[in-house]
Order: sequence, then C-alpha cells, then structure tokens
Amino acid sequence: MCGITGFVAGPKSEKKFIREDLLRIMSKTLNHRGPDDSGTWFESNAGVGLAHQRLSIIDTSIAGRQPMRSSAGRYRIIFNGEAYNHVEIRQEINSIRNVKWRSNSDTETLLEAFETWGITKAVKKIVGMFSIAVWDQHEKSLNLIRDRMGEKPLYYGWQKNVFLFGS
Repeated sequence: MCGITGFVAGPKSEKKFIREDLLRIMSKTLNHRGPDDSGTWFESNAGVGLAHQRLSIIDTSIAGRQPMRSSAGRYRIIFNGEAYNHVEIRQEINSIRNVKWRSNSDTETLLEAFETWGITKAVKKIVGMFSIAVWDQHEKSLNLIRDRMGEKPLYYGWQKNVFLFGS
C-alpha cells in the first residue's frame, strides 16, 4: 500500500503554507504506507506539490518512482493502488502510438493512457483499486480520481485557502 499527499494553492493562499519542506513533512507522515521509496514534486509558480511514499510491487526499479511525469510532459501523477489491466491498456496504447516506455509500472501506463485518450476516457478503461492525483501542466489543474468501489481512500479539504489531499 502506497501513500499519496499534496496541495494546490488557492488564489488567496498565503505563501507560508505552500512550501516544499511542508510537502516533505506531509509525506513523512505516510512513511508507514510506503517504506520502499519516496518522492516529491513541487512547482512554486503554480503553488502545487505532490508527494508519494512507495511500496514497490509491480516494478521495483527506480524507473517506477513517483511523482512520475508523462512522456510528453503534460501530466504528473501520484498513484496509490493497482491497475489490474495495465498490460492490456499498454498493448492498446502501443497499437495507437509509439511510446518509449521507461518502466514496467502500471503508473507509467496510466500516464500514457491520459496522454493518449485524455483523463476521463482513460479512467473508464482502468480496472483496479486506486486513488490517483494527476496534475495537468497545460490546464494548470488537479484531478483526483478514486476507484469505483472506493477501496482506496481519498481525503481532501481546504485549509487557509490551500486545497489539501491524501490517501
């Protein structure tokens, strides 16, 4: 089980609440959920931060590290869960476009599915248990996604004009 957390600054948020060191502290509280690895991504101009605590299962190499960026650079993802049909999705993507895969992880498969079909259509193809946070670099927007049965928790809320989330 992995742990994800992050924030997006609201239009009137105070700069003291959007710092990379606070993102690392938030992530550390989830260390018990993913003791194998951790990573953060922070963009101060957009006021967004993503953090991941990893429990390595499908691809245990460093290539599966999160937050992960899509090949075209549009999306950043943190992912808690498993996409059971990611091999089939990957094969479908390969029949449509040429992707230079960097890992065998289901996380990368999800990112490239978002690049191929867009987030809404791609999510409809996923079979699994998951909580996902995806930052769209072009739209400057955060998408939070949870599996249909709600097996993986996803909590969110506002604090001092900062949107916070975690799983």
